[in-house]
Amino acid sequence: MIKNPYLNAFMALGYIALIILVISQTSSIAANTPDTLLAPVTMLSLFVLSAAIMGILFVYEPLRLFLENQKQQALSFLIKTVGTFACFVVILGALLFYTSVLK
Repeated sequence: MIKNPYLNAFMALGYIALIILVISQTSSIAANTPDTLLAPVTMLSLFVLSAAIMGILFVYEPLRLFLENQKQQALSFLIKTVGTFACFVVILGALLFYTSVLK
C-alpha cells in the first residue's frame, strides 16, 4: 500500500479526472440509448466503487497506523492527505472561477 499522503491525494485527483474523462467521452453515446435501469444501476455502482477507492486512499494508512498505536503518525498522515487534496480543490475552484470570469 502507498505510504505517501501526497501521492494518495494526487491519485484521488487522478481517479476523479479519469472518471470525468470517461463520462464526458461516453455521454454522447449514452444520449442515444433508451431509458432503462442500467444507467442508474451503473451510476450507483460507480458511486460505491468510488467511495471504496477514496476510503482506501484517504483512510487505510491512517487507520493502520492508528491500530498499530502510532496515533500521532496516523493523524499527521490523514491531515497531509486531506490537506493536499483540499489544496487541489482550491486550485481547481480558482481555475474554474478564473475561466468563468474571462468568458
